[in-house]
Amino acid sequence: MPSPQETSVKSVVVVPFDREASPAPLRRLVDEVPERWHTVDRSAHAPHIVAVPGDGEDWTAAALVTARPQTSYLKIVDAVGDVQAAVRAVVAHARGQGLAQVKWEGWTASPEAAAAAGFAPLSPPLTPAEEGAGPDAGYVRWLRDGAGTEPPYYGQTTHFTCGAVTALVAQAHAGTLPREALDRRAELTLWRDATNFLACEPVGLGVAVRRAWPSSPVTVHLDTERPVLLDHLPEKEQEWRALLQRTSRTEAGRTGVPVDPRRLSLTAVRSAIGRREHVLLLVSLAGMQGFDVPHWVLCHGVVPGAVVIEDPWAQAAAGDTWVDAHLLPVPDASLDTMSVISADHFRGAVVIGRPQRPDVSSGEPAAG
Repeated sequence: MPSPQETSVKSVVVVPFDREASPAPLRRLVDEVPERWHTVDRSAHAPHIVAVPGDGEDWTAAALVTARPQTSYLKIVDAVGDVQAAVRAVVAHARGQGLAQVKWEGWTASPEAAAAAGFAPLSPPLTPAEEGAGPDAGYVRWLRDGAGTEPPYYGQTTHFTCGAVTALVAQAHAGTLPREALDRRAELTLWRDATNFLACEPVGLGVAVRRAWPSSPVTVHLDTERPVLLDHLPEKEQEWRALLQRTSRTEAGRTGVPVDPRRLSLTAVRSAIGRREHVLLLVSLAGMQGFDVPHWVLCHGVVPGAVVIEDPWAQAAAGDTWVDAHLLPVPDASLDTMSVISADHFRGAVVIGRPQRPDVSSGEPAAG
């Protein structure tokens, strides 16, 4: 991310953005910046202005830019003035930082303007954003090769169904689940089979995926023997959930789901993706969002230095939208750190292999 001090990169001016007071060159450039620049507190995602200098202290173009911490992209919220010049400046700024990607929210950007700047359209989310929580369209420009194919984006509709959503998106990306079947009914049905109330722990999630899609090989990676994701609960609440987790391990043995006690390395994650497998990875949101909450993401692509994930949740209150969460490149070192969970420092993952035979079911997960 940019330094708190103003810097220049190849005639690009970068200054921090304060929603309470716009820089004077920005006020001279446009009569009024979009209201969303000031109504959302984006401070958690290092908002800054990337501008193109003109005569004297004036600017000819500017863009409001943000990004989640510990990631490898920049996101253009809006560009004003000479829009194409502003976007070129952001791309140059991203290249200067060695980032993998630039995204552009489609609040005002047209498909034609995005294409002219070298951006490709993102597939719109399958779940509609709440009013004002995200744009209808978004665009991406990769600065590194090899990201792979784009999965559908589906935002979880509850606070607790991230595990189920990542599994469903993985199967839709693999072609095992029709995209039209990725809906709230499928989300809640798979969650109901996988839940440890309310979270989905790795073994229970792996067993539920195997039940739902018997043709898909599943391996759970969990480098601890004790029950997980329970430390925040009172002792009485932990006891019965721990019993359910032991039951899940028994069910894993019965249904042929291996539970590998070795820690899954980032090298192994990359290898699985290279085999066109999907990795559901349990991470903490402390690095990307500022609060230590366990959360499932889908690892489905790689570029040099980063793993491409789908995050089914976006923090609208911080200006974070589906454009941030979709096709999100996370540096290997960052992902390695954020996927070590709780005081036990365990890592949990579910690897879904390529189907061994075509599914003959309707494509919706079984109810368990």
